This record gives sequence, structure tokens and C-alpha cells, in this order.
Amino acid sequence: MIHTMKTKRGNDMGIVVIGTVFVDVKGFPNDTYVPNGRNAGRVEYVHGGVARNVVEDIANMELRPIFVSSVDDTALGRDVVEKLNNHKVNTEYVSVVPDSMGTWLAVFDHNGDLAGSISKRPDHSPILHILEEKGDEIIGNADSVILQADLHKDIVKRVFKLAEKYNKKLYALVSNMQLATERRDFVQHFDCFICNKQEAGRLFLDNYEEKTAEEMQEILVDKVVRANIPSMVVTLGGEGSVYADKEGNITFSKEPIVGDQIELALATHNQGGIVIVQVSKIIKKISPKEVAIHKSLIDYVWNQNGTLPSGPEIWCFFARS
Repeated sequence: MIHTMKTKRGNDMGIVVIGTVFVDVKGFPNDTYVPNGRNAGRVEYVHGGVARNVVEDIANMELRPIFVSSVDDTALGRDVVEKLNNHKVNTEYVSVVPDSMGTWLAVFDHNGDLAGSISKRPDHSPILHILEEKGDEIIGNADSVILQADLHKDIVKRVFKLAEKYNKKLYALVSNMQLATERRDFVQHFDCFICNKQEAGRLFLDNYEEKTAEEMQEILVDKVVRANIPSMVVTLGGEGSVYADKEGNITFSKEPIVGDQIELALATHNQGGIVIVQVSKIIKKISPKEVAIHKSLIDYVWNQNGTLPSGPEIWCFFARS
């Protein structure tokens, strides 16, 4: 029996996020950890799962997303839903099914290192049942759809068909990259595929651990064009993120090394791509010695106030930050 958590919703469905819930149960000893003995300490419960995390982040941006998932019929499962509701996430399509959440049980030693763990994978079948019963309603009314790409292949195929039927943009997230790499042909069906640097390395059968943001930008645009992937974002932690699409357009979330800025802008401009520059502020005048990229190479400027067209009103050059 599948039950759903009912909440009020308006006509505008907003962004739909489809994926699983994980709960991390972490134990920390008060003193030296004894593997074969009793250890007094503290236990923490942390709500997680890549889809759950993303839907909460979207809600924190006041976008009122809809979550399609499942939780256990326990106090812990109800706590997950209650927290999402408090963040203004629409949980109408979150099923309550016994033993359906993922769980990671971990014990850490006195140095903070992992001493042992057990992981239980979530059950994907409740999500498929929801989409079979209400998929047209959910996807048909959505602004766009974010899908955890490593869900059961029947779920992924179902969402592909619904997104195509209702002409909705479809974005992919990854929780288990090993499963995602077994379905490389699926990547081309997403409007945008999002992963981190390590996951990108597994997808393209390479190691990008030591690559800089500037190097990743060049690598990504080459891989995306060759693989005919509509678009892709690779997150780089504190370094920001890089984006590329199959048309050769590229963006970076942080300005690269000055010596590489002009090369990236020229290459993109000459190939007919769009150059978008993210800056902390726009100024009127600077010294010619501080110029990094001439305005003639820039199509759009992004700052904290939004995207601005590059034109006569922006008559400065772009300097080192």
C-alpha cells in the first residue's frame, strides 16, 4: 500500500525534483574508540540524498519546488517530510512506504576517521508507482524537471517520455555514478547533465582530480561537443563550476587566470559561441594596463544584480578581480 503526504498547492507546479531520500546515522565516541567494546558518545541523524538536498536548496531560493520521492513509515520518515514542508517544499507526491528510504550507518573513531559503516539502498519502486499513477499530472504541470539519473531505468525512461510529451526541460543529477556510467546513452537525452569533477572523470573515463577550473573548461567543451551532449555542468567545489554545451558555448563561475581569459573568450567568439562573463561589479573607468578582456568579445555580463547585455552603456573593459 502506497500513501502520499498531502499538502496544499496552487496551479503553478514549479520545478519538479524526482529522486530518493537518504538518512545518515553517525556515531561519535566521547573518548578513545574501542572497536570490540562499549563506547559512550553521541549519535546524529542527518537528512540527505542528492535529490532531497537539491529540492531543499531550491526551496531556500523561494522557488517552491515539488518533490517526488518516498520515505519510511516511521518517525524518522515523517521528520524528513516535516522538515521539507517547513522549507516550503511541496511533498504531495512523497509516498510513505515501509523500508523505502536509504540509510547510511557510520561509526567514527576519536580522530574523526571512519571506523565502520553499513549502507542500505533505497527502494525505487514507490517512485515508479507514483509516476505511473500521476506522472501526466506532475510533469504536465511542471515548469521543468530535475531527475536523479541513477534511478531504476524504468523510472528514467518514463520521465523521458513524459518530458518529451509535455515539452519540458529535463536536468540530471547523480547519486551513484557507477550506475549512471552504465547508461551513457541516457546522458544525451537530458537538456543538462550535472555532476562534480570526480564523476565527470568516471563518465569520460579519465582522471580530472588535478585539473584546474581553466583546464576543466577546455576539457568539458571538447567532450560535450564530441559526445553530442546537449549541455553539462561540472561543479568544482570552492573553485566554482564550469558549463559547456554542444554548440560550443562555455561559461565559468569564477574568472580564470588572466593569461587564459583572452584565449577562452577568443576561441568561443571565433567559433560562434556566446561569451558570458561573471563579475563582482561593473565599473566605469580603469587603467589600460588593467584590461583583461575587451568588451567586443563579450556577449553578456553576469553580476550579483543579474544578466546585463554588453553594449555602449558598458564602456569599460574587464579588469582583474
